[in-house]
Amino acid sequence: MKGQSRAHCLYVTAVLVRERLVAVAAMSLLAAGCGVLNDSVDPVKERWESRTGFSSCGKVSLDQGEEMQKQAVREIVCLRRALKSGESAELKVTYPTVEGDLIREYYRLTPQGRLEVYTNSTDDRYSDQKWSFAECYTPEWLAEISCD
Repeated sequence: MKGQSRAHCLYVTAVLVRERLVAVAAMSLLAAGCGVLNDSVDPVKERWESRTGFSSCGKVSLDQGEEMQKQAVREIVCLRRALKSGESAELKVTYPTVEGDLIREYYRLTPQGRLEVYTNSTDDRYSDQKWSFAECYTPEWLAEISCD
């Protein structure tokens, strides 16, 4: 009986060790998966989504080669009015890359006269496919809406 008992003990020990190894491996995979999920969080996108909304100056969709100052006259006037009056405003502009992928830019004028530009390049196959952010005080030329 002692032989069977010892063999049984070794068998049970082997099973328990194997179960622990499987559990450790599963936890490692789960932790690695969580790390991948956390790495995919885009802080600029989160910042955009959690922003305080401003009054809208509308949406502009540009086709290949179209210029904003020609296609978005009313929307630019809205932004200029907000800038002069010290009010806040937002404008969404969508335009294609040379390859035809869509870029979405969001322009925000704060009551302090700061221009914030959020760019969503997630659909541009030839970019980093991330969101980006830029800001400036006193935009140079609002028709181009740039922070030179």
